[in-house]
Amino acid sequence: MKYVRPYIDISYNYLNKKNESLCGDKVQLYKSEERTIIVLADGLGSGVKANILSTLTSQIALTMLKRNANIHEVVDTIIHTLPVCSVRKIAYSTFSIIEIDIDLNCQIYEYDNPAFFLIRRYEVINPEKKSMFIHDKEVLVSRFKLQEGDVMYICSDGVVHAGVGRYLSFGWKWDDVAKYLVGQQVLAAFHLCNRLLDACNDLYESTPDDDTTVVAVKIRRPQNLHVFTGPPVNKELDKPFIKHFNKLNGKKLISGGTAAQIFSRETGRQIITNFDYISPDVPVTARIKGVNLVTEGIITMSKCAELIENFKNDYNEIDFKKQDGVTKMVKLLLDDSTYTKIWFGKSVNSAHQHRDFPEHLSLKINVVNRLVSALRSIGKDVDIEYISEIDYESI
Repeated sequence: MKYVRPYIDISYNYLNKKNESLCGDKVQLYKSEERTIIVLADGLGSGVKANILSTLTSQIALTMLKRNANIHEVVDTIIHTLPVCSVRKIAYSTFSIIEIDIDLNCQIYEYDNPAFFLIRRYEVINPEKKSMFIHDKEVLVSRFKLQEGDVMYICSDGVVHAGVGRYLSFGWKWDDVAKYLVGQQVLAAFHLCNRLLDACNDLYESTPDDDTTVVAVKIRRPQNLHVFTGPPVNKELDKPFIKHFNKLNGKKLISGGTAAQIFSRETGRQIITNFDYISPDVPVTARIKGVNLVTEGIITMSKCAELIENFKNDYNEIDFKKQDGVTKMVKLLLDDSTYTKIWFGKSVNSAHQHRDFPEHLSLKINVVNRLVSALRSIGKDVDIEYISEIDYESI
């Protein structure tokens, strides 16, 4: 059996301290085929000053690590760049750093941030940590190999301080957070991240006393999703594109009536409209053999983008038990795939340009770009390829 390299699914999000427009924590991320680097920095205090300090710390660390600097050089540079608070005699910024190589060898460096969490097969794993002193600063170093299904979290101290003086006398202790995380049996990293943030927000009674940041990392089996939307401008491309689309490995989604008709005509497969679930707000779905989901185009995609945007901002769970086209599309995009490629035809539907049609839906490319931005904002990997620009002779 061919080896399939696991996918590193990453998501992060913030809760700002009450009455602050900027978060004092900062996450920086670098991802390539060979390496993944994640830096979470927590600036002293809150607001603009803390945001500047954490941004500077995380940017220094990420830039140096990308250039293969060792942790001694990174910490030395940070220490000599950021001053120590003259009153409290502590560093202006703390940090957690994760490095993962192509073989899932993982290194974690922690300086005064809460200890990371590693969940494996619904158990908390505590890898060995070694102390490293750099200019009298203790950095904890962990080295271990990740496995498919592993989930890791790094967080700022707003997580373990949640509930202080409210529901909990001493905050949400690390062991109690770990027990909560063990029970989160969901597939995608963005769910894991937002669930923990939502729990913290509840403990803070929606008025956080501290900036609160969560980074969730899950090692998943990769799954591609291919989305066909918008017919080609040149109708002569219909046949070669559908032939190419049919050969692609992964799940398939067709969004748009004309796109579905093209696929049906070129493959000889019937479109069967699904009337089992009818919503007054969302157009009905359809079925075509060999396609995981067929939906209406511009309205469904627009509502899909809106749902993802709202999820990122308010942490509310998406009810995947619903059977409307928007919910089904969101589930395919978020839970059932790790990488999405949108195959877009540039032909314009005249109905979408009518003066009575909502302005924000007037061009499908605007809706597609909004959907792509929403997906990328929660850490999803997504690309657009224009059907007219494919080199069909080379495939």
